[in-house]
Amino acid sequence: MRVHDVSEATETIEAAPAKINLALHVTGQRADGYHLLETLVTFTVAGDVIRIRDADADSFSISGPFGDLLRAGDGGDNLVTRARDLLRDALVSTGQPARPVAIHLEKSLPVASGIGGGSADAAATLRGLLRHWHAGIDPQRLASLALTLGADVPMCLESRSLIARGIGEDIEPISDLPALFLVLANPLKAVSTPEIFRRLQNKANPPLPERKTGGWMDFLAQSRNDLQPPAQALLPEIGEIAGMLSQEDAGLVRMSGSGATCFGIFHSFEAAQKAETSLRERHPGWYFQATRTI
Repeated sequence: MRVHDVSEATETIEAAPAKINLALHVTGQRADGYHLLETLVTFTVAGDVIRIRDADADSFSISGPFGDLLRAGDGGDNLVTRARDLLRDALVSTGQPARPVAIHLEKSLPVASGIGGGSADAAATLRGLLRHWHAGIDPQRLASLALTLGADVPMCLESRSLIARGIGEDIEPISDLPALFLVLANPLKAVSTPEIFRRLQNKANPPLPERKTGGWMDFLAQSRNDLQPPAQALLPEIGEIAGMLSQEDAGLVRMSGSGATCFGIFHSFEAAQKAETSLRERHPGWYFQATRTI
């Protein structure tokens, strides 16, 4: 199932769903330093939103609970404006117009939190602009463009359940992963992805297990996130937040990506909502969000 989006005459709205690494195995490292991964990824209803309108000149603005953590204004090293500029260059090179746009980001996901916030925003910008500009681009070229923005952007461009290999560019869609009810939890302390990989002692770990007849939960129980131990050593709150999710009777608790967001899988959305309420009462200054997968 693809991301739902809405287009209006004056505005294009594109969802930027949170990316959840249900499992993440680090299987090697290339000569250029990039790490090789095998990861089972899904996406949630919770996420950011990109809004695009025609304008006299390009502009970029941000709102939302985590908007103040990002630098508003056009240009710089923002993935949204980089995605806009790269796509425009690609389209203009094929003779397609790409008029100026005002892009607004509603930032609801924590920053640098292991759930693909910036990558999801960049991918949503690419999807949204293609619709807004009524433009087309070769899928392979679009995938290559996405990869130049970051290893997670091709996955977020898909925004559906998948297994990704390599550095994230080798994508295998998954059609039978059931809907999952999650609580996302983050202590609102960022961790450095390069530092987590630097602390990872073994860079050549076993790949994802073979999926057998037991189903996806058995598959998940046999898998892991190889980045969780070094991340937890760097930020002890990750262990604390994982323990809190377990105390709320989550069926499986794990860190996503390089952290610091952890997720708990619950048997129903109502159970996830109840756990979110309980967790917020215990730590009102942390991020908790009950959601479901797309």
